[in-house]
This record gives sequence, C-alpha cells and structure tokens, in this order.
Amino acid sequence: MSDPFLKLKDLTLAYGGSVAVDKLNFEMAEGELVALLGPSGCGKTTTMRSIAGLMKARSGRILLEGRDITRVAANRRGIGLVFQSYALFPHLSVRENVAFGLRIAGTPAAERDTRVDAALGAVGLSEFADRAPAALSGGQQQRVALARSIVMEPKLLLLDEPLSNLDARLRLGMRTELARLQRELGIAMLYVTHDQVEALALADRVIVMQGGRIEQIGTPEDIYERPASPFVARFIGFENTFETEGTTLVGPTGRAPAGFEIPPDARGLAWRPKSVPLGEGPHRGSIVGASYQGESVEYLLDTPLGEIKAERPASEPRHAPGTEVSFDLPLDRAVVLPHG
Repeated sequence: MSDPFLKLKDLTLAYGGSVAVDKLNFEMAEGELVALLGPSGCGKTTTMRSIAGLMKARSGRILLEGRDITRVAANRRGIGLVFQSYALFPHLSVRENVAFGLRIAGTPAAERDTRVDAALGAVGLSEFADRAPAALSGGQQQRVALARSIVMEPKLLLLDEPLSNLDARLRLGMRTELARLQRELGIAMLYVTHDQVEALALADRVIVMQGGRIEQIGTPEDIYERPASPFVARFIGFENTFETEGTTLVGPTGRAPAGFEIPPDARGLAWRPKSVPLGEGPHRGSIVGASYQGESVEYLLDTPLGEIKAERPASEPRHAPGTEVSFDLPLDRAVVLPHG
C-alpha cells in the first residue's frame, strides 16, 4: 500500500500557552479534495497555516509525499495558498498578478508567459489578462487568486474560506468552477470552510473539527446521514438532539418517554426540523415563534424536553405563536448517535 500524499501525525499547535490544535491525525490521497469543516475557533485555519508553513508546530509531524516538511520553510514546501481575502496587487494587471510568483522565482520569460496563459485559460480569464483587479467582479478576482496559485504548479493547494466574500449566486458559480478545476488539474486540495453546504458539495471527504480536535472524518454522505457525535449532528442540521436513558429521551431542560423502543447501541437520537411532524404524536409543546422560509415555515416550540425546531411546508395551515400543539419524534426519521 502506497504512502498517503499528505499525513499529519500527532500535530499539536499552540498560541503561547494556549493549545489550538491537539494531536491531530489525518491523511489525504493524491488528487483528493478534502474539506476541513467546523465553526470559528475550531482550529481548521490554524491547521491549514501550519501545513503551509506559516505557523510552527509545537509537536508532531507533517509529511508531504513521504517527506517530513514540519520544519521546512514555507517557500520550499511546494504548497499553494488561496486566502479569504484575494490579496491582489492593485497596481498590477491580471497577467502581472498571476506572473508575480514566477517572476520572483526567476522563471524564464518564455516559460513564464506559457504558464500564465495556461493558468488564465484554466480559470476562464484569458480575455481579462490586461485589466486591473479593480475592474473585475468579486468572482473574477477570486479566480485571479486561484490562477496565481496554480501557475506555481503546487503539489497541494490550500484554500482558506475562499468564497466567503462572495454573494450566494457567485458562491454557487465558484463552487462549480473549483470542482471543475480540481478535476481537470488532478491537484490535491484542502478546503477550509465553516459552510456545511460548500463542504458537502465539493469534497471527496469531510473532516469535522471542534475545539482543536477531529470529531468525524467521512464522505459527505457519511457526515450528512450518519453523524458520529452530538456536535456533528447539530452542526450538520440535526438541531433536535437528545441523550437516551433506557426508554427515555433526555433534553436540556427535562425528559420524556420516547414512545418507542430505543436501539440498544444508541447514546443519543437526533432529528432534523423537517422530520418533526406537527399536529400529531404523543408530545406537547407551545409555539414560541414561526419563521417563513419561502417554501417552508420553521417553528420553535417550548417543550418539557427543551426547545425543539420543526419545519413544515408553507402550504400547510399555519400555527400561531402561543398555540399549543402536539408533535412527534418518529424513530424512523431519527439518526442514531452511537456509543463511542
């Protein structure tokens, strides 16, 4: 079996006396697109900065193609980095921005021109080569930043929240562009994001982080359908998450009979809001608020278990705030959180 393309082994990172990432272990294959997913402060960007060589490791190792790069200077790692801010030089044209790294590296002019043309063609910006960055849209500027990285022919491309400055329509378009580019170039990408939709849409595998540790590693389907912990369940949209004791559901403020036989391997059960029927079932709660979402209405219920969210089609009769309603937590719509 061949060695992994990228391997982190017991990587520990700290700011002064505060540990930000604690003994992190994961691997990437060549040509794989992996998303580091988690909320702000979970350690994902710190991890990416360490891989790039912008932060020293307190302990542990980073191996790229079997080579230990833990103490190697950033400019000798063969790694490209695309920041959240585009960091383009405003006084240089698009072509000059993309060529900047090659010029600093002393690449001969003919080779430099060939590689810049190829990079601009890959991101669909050939016709904008002579424009200034200020004359481009946000999405076009992001593509310049991508071209500036791929023109250096990196072994690994790191992307730090690259689409967060774009509006929703542009983000969708850029996700498509990134997926196409990754397929065509066959380059390994590590994509840092707090956006679950981006991670699930783009990645071959997703690494969910919390508190400087890995909560779960899996395919997008694994993460979405089979969360391995209460944190992952809540983060991925199972907002109604309960511990189990015998035949009882235990919530933040109380407990209630489940009304069904709880699987013996369950440490907890979780439901998405859309999986909570209203107007039927053994449980009771009071509508605290209702939020119109276009095709659906999201309700917040005050219940003996604590707050519960339910989402129903907007075409159904509405429940006014203050109304007491019955609701169900059906086992066949729940995800089982296993012991572990």
